[in-house]
Amino acid sequence: MENIHYLSQFNLLQVLELDDLIEMEELTRITVVPKNTYIQTPETFSEGLFFVKKGKVRLYQLNADGKQFTSDILSEGNVFGEMDVISFGTREHYIETIEECHICTIDPTRFEEFISHRPRFLKSLLQVLSDRIKSMSQLTQNLAIGNLHDKILCVLLKLSDQLGVKNEDNYYKINVPLSHQEIANLIGASREAVTVALQELVKAEVIQTGFRTILIHRDKVLERKL
Repeated sequence: MENIHYLSQFNLLQVLELDDLIEMEELTRITVVPKNTYIQTPETFSEGLFFVKKGKVRLYQLNADGKQFTSDILSEGNVFGEMDVISFGTREHYIETIEECHICTIDPTRFEEFISHRPRFLKSLLQVLSDRIKSMSQLTQNLAIGNLHDKILCVLLKLSDQLGVKNEDNYYKINVPLSHQEIANLIGASREAVTVALQELVKAEVIQTGFRTILIHRDKVLERKL
């Protein structure tokens, strides 16, 4: 029954009735994964669907020179993985916890049978996939054509959508530790260039920074982009 409580917290699974949740619990295994641990590498990939019950994970790839490019940071309620019937495009990714995580794993064969009789759930799953593709497409476009400042702000806006907590000064604290190198990994730039750009954005009062902490003033950023 504890698993059922876990599953009922996922937005994706809120379309399921209690009987469905009970059945799905039988398909699900919950694993506690320590901080800074790989859930997957391209070499250890295996089919399955995974839900982040608690914690945050980072998805990244390496280029030919071994440089990291972070494609996403997923928090509670997010889903990733690949099956024959549906894919979130994570096969070639490194997936690493950035804090202790509770990960729900679903057997692919039994899950395919499960969703075949639940069209509402399948529709919700496809909506999550569609939203993810749309978000990543927009992010890729912005990273391709924007200048360094715009790239940083685009990524920080995305993270504030997912992980932001608003304070009394209308800044949104991104609720995940971010070093200058980690921001550089998110946009495919050098740490030195990112450090200079962040200092300039602080002077422009669109962001605030601390030790591995970023706050962003969404209204000011959106005004800049108009």
